[in-house]
Amino acid sequence: MAMLKREETSGAAVGSDLNALLGRGSEFDGKLSFEGTVRIDGRFTGTVVTTDTLVVGEGAHVNAEITCGTLIVHGTVSGNVKASVVVELHPPARVSGSIETVALIVQKGVSFNGQCKMEPPARAGGPLPLK
Repeated sequence: MAMLKREETSGAAVGSDLNALLGRGSEFDGKLSFEGTVRIDGRFTGTVVTTDTLVVGEGAHVNAEITCGTLIVHGTVSGNVKASVVVELHPPARVSGSIETVALIVQKGVSFNGQCKMEPPARAGGPLPLK
């Protein structure tokens, strides 16, 4: 099983086993559902649904609606993203679309065109009472 290299990812995916890899030169259209960590280095169009980690490698082109736990982007993503844990944008990432997440990390050298909505995770027991 392939391992992610430390210099290619952030702390969220370092040392994690890859469950699947869409390599350079590969193209896939459809719906991707998975557990664990998946890395895309090719072209993907469609929908991604997971509670775990999606890594978009440098040179990858993803045109998708993404619902995930953690999204780590080094390549190009077009579409709306909902991440329950964190979205990390590392250079030379290019992202266009809306991002809804608890935490967003954008490093210098990244291009982000869209809207971002950040809210803390939902609390058990419902909303806090107004004072």
